Amino acid sequence: MESSQFHHDLALLDWQIELGATEAIGDAPVNRYEVPAAAEKPAAPREAPVAQAATTAVDPVAVAEQAARGAQTLDELRAAMAAYELCDLKKGARNLVFSDGVPGARVMLVGEAPGRDEDREGRPFVGRAGQLLDRMLAAIDMGRAHAERPVYITNVLPWRPPQNRDPKPEEIAMIKPFLLRHIELAKPELLVIVGNWSCQALLGKRGITRLRGTWTEAAGRPALPIFHPAYLLRSPEFKREAWADLLSLKARLKAES
Repeated sequence: MESSQFHHDLALLDWQIELGATEAIGDAPVNRYEVPAAAEKPAAPREAPVAQAATTAVDPVAVAEQAARGAQTLDELRAAMAAYELCDLKKGARNLVFSDGVPGARVMLVGEAPGRDEDREGRPFVGRAGQLLDRMLAAIDMGRAHAERPVYITNVLPWRPPQNRDPKPEEIAMIKPFLLRHIELAKPELLVIVGNWSCQALLGKRGITRLRGTWTEAAGRPALPIFHPAYLLRSPEFKREAWADLLSLKARLKAES
Protein backbone atom coordinates (compact mmCIF):
# COMPACT_ATOMS: atom_id res chain seq x y z
CA MET A 1 0.00 0.00 0.00
CA GLU A 2 2.75 2.44 0.99
CA SER A 3 4.75 1.67 -2.14
CA SER A 4 1.64 2.06 -4.32
CA GLN A 5 0.71 5.37 -2.62
CA PHE A 6 4.31 6.62 -3.01
CA HIS A 7 4.31 5.94 -6.74
CA HIS A 8 0.89 7.56 -7.03
CA ASP A 9 2.06 10.74 -5.27
CA LEU A 10 5.21 10.83 -7.33
CA ALA A 11 3.17 10.61 -10.51
CA LEU A 12 1.05 13.56 -9.37
CA LEU A 13 4.21 15.56 -8.71
CA ASP A 14 5.60 14.79 -12.12
CA TRP A 15 2.29 15.85 -13.68
CA GLN A 16 2.36 19.22 -11.82
CA ILE A 17 5.99 19.78 -12.88
CA GLU A 18 4.96 19.15 -16.47
CA LEU A 19 2.25 21.80 -16.01
CA GLY A 20 4.94 24.32 -14.97
CA ALA A 21 4.89 24.19 -11.17
CA THR A 22 8.37 24.97 -9.84
CA GLU A 23 7.95 25.37 -6.10
CA ALA A 24 5.55 24.81 -3.24
CA ILE A 25 3.60 27.88 -2.08
CA GLY A 26 3.22 26.98 1.52
CA ASP A 27 4.30 24.40 4.07
CA ALA A 28 0.81 23.68 5.36
CA PRO A 29 -1.85 22.01 3.23
CA VAL A 30 -4.84 24.17 2.12
CA ASN A 31 -8.42 22.89 2.03
CA ARG A 32 -9.77 24.38 -1.18
CA TYR A 33 -13.29 23.27 -0.36
CA GLU A 34 -13.55 25.25 2.85
CA VAL A 35 -15.80 28.35 2.65
CA PRO A 36 -13.62 31.31 3.61
CA ALA A 37 -14.79 33.67 6.29
CA ALA A 38 -16.32 36.90 4.98
CA ALA A 39 -13.54 39.31 4.35
CA GLU A 40 -13.70 42.46 6.35
CA LYS A 41 -14.86 45.33 4.20
CA PRO A 42 -12.23 47.93 3.68
CA ALA A 43 -13.02 51.24 5.23
CA ALA A 44 -14.63 53.65 2.83
CA PRO A 45 -12.24 56.31 1.68
CA ARG A 46 -12.78 59.59 3.44
CA GLU A 47 -14.44 62.07 1.19
CA ALA A 48 -12.57 65.22 0.62
CA PRO A 49 -14.48 68.26 1.81
CA VAL A 50 -16.55 69.74 -0.97
CA ALA A 51 -14.88 72.87 -2.14
CA GLN A 52 -17.10 75.92 -2.12
CA ALA A 53 -18.34 76.67 -5.58
CA ALA A 54 -16.33 79.31 -7.27
CA THR A 55 -19.52 81.08 -8.26
CA THR A 56 -22.66 81.17 -6.18
CA ALA A 57 -26.16 81.17 -7.65
CA VAL A 58 -27.08 84.56 -9.06
CA ASP A 59 -30.20 86.25 -7.70
CA PRO A 60 -31.74 88.07 -10.68
CA VAL A 61 -33.82 90.34 -8.44
CA ALA A 62 -30.78 91.41 -6.40
CA VAL A 63 -28.83 92.11 -9.58
CA ALA A 64 -31.73 94.18 -10.93
CA GLU A 65 -32.03 96.13 -7.67
CA GLN A 66 -28.34 96.99 -7.72
CA ALA A 67 -28.43 98.04 -11.37
CA ALA A 68 -31.57 100.13 -10.86
CA ARG A 69 -30.15 101.93 -7.82
CA GLY A 70 -27.06 102.84 -9.79
CA ALA A 71 -29.06 104.68 -12.46
CA GLN A 72 -29.28 108.41 -11.75
CA THR A 73 -31.06 109.44 -14.96
CA LEU A 74 -33.59 107.90 -17.31
CA ASP A 75 -30.87 107.42 -19.92
CA GLU A 76 -28.73 105.56 -17.40
CA LEU A 77 -31.71 103.44 -16.41
CA ARG A 78 -32.37 102.55 -20.02
CA ALA A 79 -28.72 101.56 -20.44
CA ALA A 80 -28.86 99.47 -17.25
CA MET A 81 -31.91 97.61 -18.51
CA ALA A 82 -30.31 97.05 -21.90
CA ALA A 83 -27.29 95.52 -20.14
CA TYR A 84 -29.39 93.24 -17.94
CA GLU A 85 -28.90 89.66 -19.14
CA LEU A 86 -30.89 87.59 -16.63
CA CYS A 87 -34.35 87.87 -18.20
CA ASP A 88 -34.92 85.28 -20.92
CA LEU A 89 -37.47 87.55 -22.62
CA LYS A 90 -34.58 89.64 -23.90
CA LYS A 91 -33.30 86.74 -26.00
CA GLY A 92 -36.43 86.58 -28.14
CA ALA A 93 -37.19 90.29 -28.42
CA ARG A 94 -36.16 92.62 -31.20
CA ASN A 95 -36.05 95.80 -29.14
CA LEU A 96 -36.04 97.10 -25.61
CA VAL A 97 -39.30 99.02 -25.20
CA PHE A 98 -38.47 101.68 -22.64
CA SER A 99 -40.92 104.59 -22.80
CA ASP A 100 -42.74 107.20 -24.85
CA GLY A 101 -44.20 110.60 -24.17
CA VAL A 102 -42.75 113.37 -22.05
CA PRO A 103 -40.58 112.57 -19.01
CA GLY A 104 -41.65 114.71 -16.07
CA ALA A 105 -45.29 114.77 -17.15
CA ARG A 106 -47.83 114.89 -14.35
CA VAL A 107 -49.32 111.54 -15.39
CA MET A 108 -47.38 108.33 -15.99
CA LEU A 109 -49.16 105.35 -17.50
CA VAL A 110 -47.82 101.86 -16.79
CA GLY A 111 -48.91 99.17 -19.22
CA GLU A 112 -48.21 95.46 -19.14
CA ALA A 113 -45.79 94.33 -21.85
CA PRO A 114 -44.94 95.09 -25.48
CA GLY A 115 -46.77 93.34 -28.28
CA ARG A 116 -45.61 92.63 -31.80
CA ASP A 117 -45.91 96.24 -33.02
CA GLU A 118 -44.22 97.63 -29.93
CA ASP A 119 -41.39 95.11 -30.20
CA ARG A 120 -40.84 96.10 -33.81
CA GLU A 121 -40.86 99.89 -33.19
CA GLY A 122 -39.32 99.97 -29.72
CA ARG A 123 -42.11 102.15 -28.26
CA PRO A 124 -45.03 101.25 -25.99
CA PHE A 125 -48.66 101.33 -27.17
CA VAL A 126 -48.24 101.77 -30.90
CA GLY A 127 -50.54 98.98 -32.16
CA ARG A 128 -54.34 98.93 -32.21
CA ALA A 129 -54.51 99.09 -28.41
CA GLY A 130 -52.13 102.05 -28.44
CA GLN A 131 -54.21 103.87 -31.02
CA LEU A 132 -57.28 103.41 -28.84
CA LEU A 133 -55.33 104.67 -25.83
CA ASP A 134 -54.38 107.80 -27.76
CA ARG A 135 -58.05 108.43 -28.57
CA MET A 136 -59.01 107.88 -24.95
CA LEU A 137 -56.43 110.40 -23.76
CA ALA A 138 -57.40 112.88 -26.47
CA ALA A 139 -60.98 112.70 -25.22
CA ILE A 140 -59.85 114.33 -21.96
CA ASP A 141 -57.48 116.71 -23.73
CA MET A 142 -54.28 114.80 -22.97
CA GLY A 143 -51.73 112.85 -24.97
CA ARG A 144 -48.18 111.60 -25.18
CA ALA A 145 -47.22 114.62 -27.30
CA HIS A 146 -49.78 117.12 -25.99
CA ALA A 147 -48.29 120.60 -25.70
CA GLU A 148 -49.95 121.47 -22.38
CA ARG A 149 -51.04 118.16 -20.84
CA PRO A 150 -48.59 115.47 -21.94
CA VAL A 151 -48.30 112.01 -20.46
CA TYR A 152 -45.40 109.62 -20.02
CA ILE A 153 -45.84 105.94 -20.87
CA THR A 154 -43.95 102.75 -20.02
CA ASN A 155 -44.64 99.05 -19.43
CA VAL A 156 -43.96 96.64 -16.60
CA LEU A 157 -41.87 94.46 -18.94
CA PRO A 158 -39.54 96.05 -21.49
CA TRP A 159 -39.39 92.96 -23.73
CA ARG A 160 -42.17 91.17 -25.55
CA PRO A 161 -43.22 87.80 -24.11
CA PRO A 162 -43.33 85.07 -26.77
CA GLN A 163 -46.66 84.93 -28.60
CA ASN A 164 -47.89 87.76 -26.34
CA ARG A 165 -48.36 85.33 -23.46
CA ASP A 166 -49.00 86.60 -19.94
CA PRO A 167 -45.95 87.68 -17.93
CA LYS A 168 -44.60 85.12 -15.49
CA PRO A 169 -44.30 86.02 -11.78
CA GLU A 170 -40.51 85.62 -11.86
CA GLU A 171 -40.28 87.95 -14.86
CA ILE A 172 -42.29 90.62 -13.08
CA ALA A 173 -40.19 90.18 -9.93
CA MET A 174 -36.85 90.68 -11.67
CA ILE A 175 -38.00 93.70 -13.68
CA LYS A 176 -39.94 95.41 -10.88
CA PRO A 177 -36.84 97.14 -9.41
CA PHE A 178 -36.31 98.83 -12.78
CA LEU A 179 -39.97 99.85 -12.91
CA LEU A 180 -39.92 101.39 -9.45
CA ARG A 181 -36.72 103.27 -10.27
CA HIS A 182 -38.31 104.39 -13.53
CA ILE A 183 -41.18 105.93 -11.59
CA GLU A 184 -38.78 107.63 -9.18
CA LEU A 185 -36.76 109.19 -11.99
CA ALA A 186 -39.79 110.23 -14.07
CA LYS A 187 -41.37 111.92 -11.01
CA PRO A 188 -45.05 111.81 -12.02
CA GLU A 189 -47.72 113.20 -9.72
CA LEU A 190 -50.20 110.46 -10.61
CA LEU A 191 -49.96 106.91 -11.89
CA VAL A 192 -52.44 105.23 -14.22
CA ILE A 193 -52.13 101.45 -13.91
CA VAL A 194 -53.23 99.95 -17.22
CA GLY A 195 -54.45 96.38 -17.05
CA ASN A 196 -54.36 93.33 -14.81
CA TRP A 197 -50.65 92.53 -14.89
CA SER A 198 -49.71 96.11 -14.16
CA CYS A 199 -51.92 95.87 -11.07
CA GLN A 200 -50.11 92.68 -10.12
CA ALA A 201 -46.74 94.40 -10.40
CA LEU A 202 -47.59 97.64 -8.60
CA LEU A 203 -50.43 96.64 -6.26
CA GLY A 204 -49.67 92.97 -5.68
CA LYS A 205 -53.14 91.88 -6.81
CA ARG A 206 -55.27 91.38 -9.89
CA GLY A 207 -58.95 91.65 -10.74
CA ILE A 208 -59.18 94.72 -12.94
CA THR A 209 -62.98 94.72 -13.11
CA ARG A 210 -63.00 95.10 -9.32
CA LEU A 211 -59.97 97.40 -8.99
CA ARG A 212 -60.63 99.81 -11.85
CA GLY A 213 -61.97 103.26 -11.13
CA THR A 214 -60.89 103.30 -7.48
CA TRP A 215 -57.98 105.53 -6.52
CA THR A 216 -55.29 103.80 -4.53
CA GLU A 217 -51.56 104.22 -3.96
CA ALA A 218 -48.63 102.63 -5.76
CA ALA A 219 -44.92 103.44 -5.60
CA GLY A 220 -45.73 106.21 -3.13
CA ARG A 221 -48.11 108.02 -5.49
CA PRO A 222 -51.86 108.24 -6.09
CA ALA A 223 -52.74 105.58 -8.63
CA LEU A 224 -55.80 104.76 -10.72
CA PRO A 225 -56.24 101.27 -12.22
CA ILE A 226 -58.04 101.24 -15.58
CA PHE A 227 -58.95 98.69 -18.23
CA HIS A 228 -56.27 97.88 -20.77
CA PRO A 229 -57.24 99.19 -24.22
CA ALA A 230 -56.70 95.70 -25.65
CA TYR A 231 -59.40 94.47 -23.28
CA LEU A 232 -61.74 97.20 -24.46
CA LEU A 233 -61.16 96.14 -28.07
CA ARG A 234 -62.30 92.64 -27.12
CA SER A 235 -65.07 93.81 -24.79
CA PRO A 236 -66.38 97.18 -26.03
CA GLU A 237 -69.30 96.99 -23.62
CA PHE A 238 -66.91 98.20 -20.89
CA LYS A 239 -66.10 101.48 -22.64
CA ARG A 240 -68.61 103.31 -20.46
CA GLU A 241 -66.66 102.34 -17.34
CA ALA A 242 -63.43 103.31 -19.07
CA TRP A 243 -64.87 106.74 -19.86
CA ALA A 244 -65.83 107.18 -16.21
CA ASP A 245 -62.25 106.36 -15.20
CA LEU A 246 -60.87 108.95 -17.62
CA LEU A 247 -63.20 111.59 -16.19
CA SER A 248 -61.98 110.64 -12.72
CA LEU A 249 -58.39 111.18 -13.85
CA LYS A 250 -59.24 114.53 -15.37
CA ALA A 251 -61.02 115.66 -12.22
CA ARG A 252 -58.11 114.59 -10.01
CA LEU A 253 -55.63 116.52 -12.12
CA LYS A 254 -57.84 119.62 -12.02
CA ALA A 255 -58.29 119.36 -8.25
CA GLU A 256 -54.53 119.10 -7.66
CA SER A 257 -53.44 121.77 -10.14
